[in-house]
Amino acid sequence: MTKREITLWQLRTRALELGRRTLVMGIVNITPDSFSDGGSSYATEAAVARSLQWLDEGADILDLGAESTRPGAQAGGAVGTPSAPAVSAGEEQARLLPVLEAILKERPQAVLSVDTYKAATARAACTAGAEIVNDVSGFSWDSEMAQACAEARCGMVLMHTRGRPEEWRTQPQLASDVLLATVQAGLRASLGRAAQAGMTLDSIVLDPGYGFGKSYEENFALLARQEKLLRLGRPLLAGLSRKSFLGRALASLHGGEDAPVDERESATVAALVAAILHGASIVRVHAVRPAVEASRIADAVLAGGEV
Repeated sequence: MTKREITLWQLRTRALELGRRTLVMGIVNITPDSFSDGGSSYATEAAVARSLQWLDEGADILDLGAESTRPGAQAGGAVGTPSAPAVSAGEEQARLLPVLEAILKERPQAVLSVDTYKAATARAACTAGAEIVNDVSGFSWDSEMAQACAEARCGMVLMHTRGRPEEWRTQPQLASDVLLATVQAGLRASLGRAAQAGMTLDSIVLDPGYGFGKSYEENFALLARQEKLLRLGRPLLAGLSRKSFLGRALASLHGGEDAPVDERESATVAALVAAILHGASIVRVHAVRPAVEASRIADAVLAGGEV
């Protein structure tokens, strides 16, 4: 078990305490091609209703995403290049901003995060009331992103990824120590880009990037060593919910086939408890209530270890 430091995460207009208890970030997919729910919350009204449900179930943060970055998706490239994003910044904002604004109209104190790697969307979302920007590229896919977030003075989640989504399935396998060093180096580079743009450390949380360019075995090796990433000096967010490597681990219970997405919830709960015991201060999930309950138990175990 890993003792977490108590710290304040500085957001755009407020601060959140991290480390005393685990915070739960509820995922709100505003896309027609989400891997987890097949786009069931794509329409604005459905996305708002899902968001309010997550808040009622105990979500501390809502993470709104309007472009899928599932494996194989076309994302991250500059406009006009072969890997240009399938969803433009304009389309992303057209999906995202009505949901964000409607949530804040109903729940003005809600803490909203926006899952985007595009500077234009980050600026628009923060202007509309978002407190956090969650960049899966760690400031590596849009050269203007770090400066845009520094100017917005928002909270940041910087995630590690190896390559772009269309490249993830072909990444070479790494030994556990090499993988950990690779993730540490990538996150350290993201922190450097943030500092260069003028961001302060207290505004940043780091995400190991489970599933983002890591193989089945690598994800478990990284989870087992996750607490070593705390040496970078920032709290950790773990996004394990319904990931494909969890489905692969359950294959023997499903006739040799990966467990389907809708049958990975128990595995998700097990993985997020492991992440908390290995130092995560925030968990990002598709089903809020089970995560809230599981995190309370994990937090009690951590507290018991300090007696």
